[in-house]
Amino acid sequence: MIIIPVKEGESIDRALKKFKRKFEKTGVVKELRERQKFTKPSVIKREQKLKAIYVQGLREAEEN
Repeated sequence: MIIIPVKEGESIDRALKKFKRKFEKTGVVKELRERQKFTKPSVIKREQKLKAIYVQGLREAEEN
């Protein structure tokens, strides 16, 4: 459960913005979308590998 402490005089819009940010960080919506379809373990591994190669390339380019 997400709890958002609202200070005295703080607007509802600001509290709602904090709630949305915390909710996004929990990753609930992202997980729901991933669970809607089945992805083979080999495909997941391939995507992770490609992402790791991409990130490593970025880091190497940053060093040079």
